[in-house]
Amino acid sequence: MINVLLFADLQEAVGSEEVNVEAEGLSVSELRTKLKASYDLTNLDNAMTAVNEEYSDEDTMLKSGDTVAFIPPVSGG
Repeated sequence: MINVLLFADLQEAVGSEEVNVEAEGLSVSELRTKLKASYDLTNLDNAMTAVNEEYSDEDTMLKSGDTVAFIPPVSGG
């Protein structure tokens, strides 16, 4: 299982700050696609991704026990 952390509007859309997903052997890109389909997260494409507290790219492969954070862009003034 992969622990997925969500922030800001992503968290609001899912209704939880974290979800567990069966995604071992998937890339970050494939996990993103799976989450978009499962939770209708159309704005997930704009989020930065961190795997185990380190920023990652879309090709990073995931293994059981990983924690993936999707961090949406922040704006304000």
